Amino acid sequence: MDPVHPLNKGKSLSERLGFAISGLKSVSHESSFRWQLLGTAIAEATLWWMKPPLLWILLTNLVVILILAMEAMNTALEHALDGLHPTQAKFVKISKDCAAAAVLLLSLFSLFLYGALWVAYWRQVWF
Repeated sequence: MDPVHPLNKGKSLSERLGFAISGLKSVSHESSFRWQLLGTAIAEATLWWMKPPLLWILLTNLVVILILAMEAMNTALEHALDGLHPTQAKFVKISKDCAAAAVLLLSLFSLFLYGALWVAYWRQVWF
């Protein structure tokens, strides 16, 4: 017997993209994700206005994508754990708190990076 579930194999690229788009729709209902999108818009507008060197643009966009991806993973973990174990068991709370901490750490780093971008801009020292 094949250990891989047949629903996960042989899907076309368009079907797999459909799953990803469905995931984006699901995570877009999360308040935290919408706040992260607002932060993304602010960061992108700042980059457009400052026109920093390519390295700053790449680093900023890498951090933005990591935050959004981590927020999606956090949402997925929360839904999976809530579905598997509806009562608030200790392991569920710890798992959800750790996933939220990962988002928080990336978000704090993004604020540090944003501050460093402004310092570099005002000093015109792009490193």
